[in-house]
Amino acid sequence: MKMSKRKLTYSQVGDDYSTKDPTKKIALVAARQTAEEMAKKGYREISDTRGESAFVWATPNNQFTASVIEGLGTKNLVADAMRKITGKTYYDTLGHDTVATIINDLITVGAKPMVIHAYWGVENNSWLQDEERMNDLITGWKEACILAEIAWGGGETPTLKGIIVPNTIMLGGSAVGVVPSQDKIITDSKLKDKDRILLLKSNGINTNGLSLARAIAKKLPAGYSTKLNSDIMYGEALLTKTNIYARLVNSLISSDIDIHYISNITGHGHRKIMRSPRKFTYYIENIFEPQEVFLFTQKYANLSDYDMYEEFNMGMDYAIFLQAEDADKALEIIKHNGFEGLDAGYIEEGERKVVIKPKNIIFEGISLDLR
Repeated sequence: MKMSKRKLTYSQVGDDYSTKDPTKKIALVAARQTAEEMAKKGYREISDTRGESAFVWATPNNQFTASVIEGLGTKNLVADAMRKITGKTYYDTLGHDTVATIINDLITVGAKPMVIHAYWGVENNSWLQDEERMNDLITGWKEACILAEIAWGGGETPTLKGIIVPNTIMLGGSAVGVVPSQDKIITDSKLKDKDRILLLKSNGINTNGLSLARAIAKKLPAGYSTKLNSDIMYGEALLTKTNIYARLVNSLISSDIDIHYISNITGHGHRKIMRSPRKFTYYIENIFEPQEVFLFTQKYANLSDYDMYEEFNMGMDYAIFLQAEDADKALEIIKHNGFEGLDAGYIEEGERKVVIKPKNIIFEGISLDLR
């Protein structure tokens, strides 16, 4: 199978973080300026969670609530293309994955999920009248909620003719959770020199990087039907379900594991390991082998290891930071909950960067400036 050797980057076909992140930072400054509106009502923000994956605030009687909003991205366009090939809708997976991407952000601050709301934007109501697809979406969303131990409170289904592309849907939502006490809120203030970094094995590409994968599929003679070495179609490999880590994080906390920080590795790839703006170097000494879908994507996008680890989870989608004496116990709990974990490395006071030793990759702090 011959394809052009020209490099195909994610910024060319999807998000260009160098242009989006500055907007996020401007919005964050403006958002901080609104915190006094909360104080007028007797509430207060937990300022350390500004710019984190989820935001936490406290009531006058010291109850702590966390909130987050997230979206699926373009994974549904892969499902729509694959339905023409296999006849399956795959929207049970998409419902699951939308919940997963919301919940996996919410729990990074130590919150127990409570209520989730759906946002399903369509071009016109004909999308909602496909009963098989709609039922699959609802079933997948519901079952993911049960897995995450969260109540589905409701949602919004706007009709956005002229905004949403015909015959597609925009999937997203928001969620709230509770943290039992202030000392249980997970922020980067808990990070310490010599903390261990545990990485969790992903199921695959999750919900990030699909724009690049779709661009690759368009260039393949057989498109999404192209078989990987494992005989799985590329399109199906892209549609594996994302792990939901709510029960796992709750198990770790309830087992008195003192989690110092959590980073959900989505956009920005393994640069996200240094999401904290504090001065630490993160040494990754052990990694999981990336799943075949990443190796296939890398080959046909003509990307380096640096490019891939900069944008994708590469088989590791959650980083948990804790003290060294808790690492073995945490790994046992991870295994007991049905996931694979790896004692991947450690952090050290010093220049802010990520060093992935097995791949000879170094991400400098300047490459990730979220806050």
